[in-house]
Amino acid sequence: MVSKQDSNKARQKRHARVRAKISGTGACPRLSVYRSLNHIYAQLIDDVKGVTLVAASSTEKEFENGGNKEAAKLVGELVAKRALEKGIEECVFDRGGYIYHGRVEALAEGARAAGLKF
Repeated sequence: MVSKQDSNKARQKRHARVRAKISGTGACPRLSVYRSLNHIYAQLIDDVKGVTLVAASSTEKEFENGGNKEAAKLVGELVAKRALEKGIEECVFDRGGYIYHGRVEALAEGARAAGLKF
């Protein structure tokens, strides 16, 4: 059986490979996803300036349960809504080394449904 520490180390290696290929700019920021056991976090990052432009997470007070796919979809919709308010329509998706499945996929679909293009 693979320990949690080994699987997280493998995820970090996958994330480093992905980050070597993609980067966010002010016009097309990077939508970064972090998934913990209980919550999911998303932020739009301008890697040129090194700043977070927009962020949303399931730890905010309107979420009852942050560890499921419904909450992930709502976080995606929330980050897209906040991005559109700031005039950001396009981004590149950074899945953070996670498999594009489950909560990560639900967050991406929620962001696309709310009008964010990637």
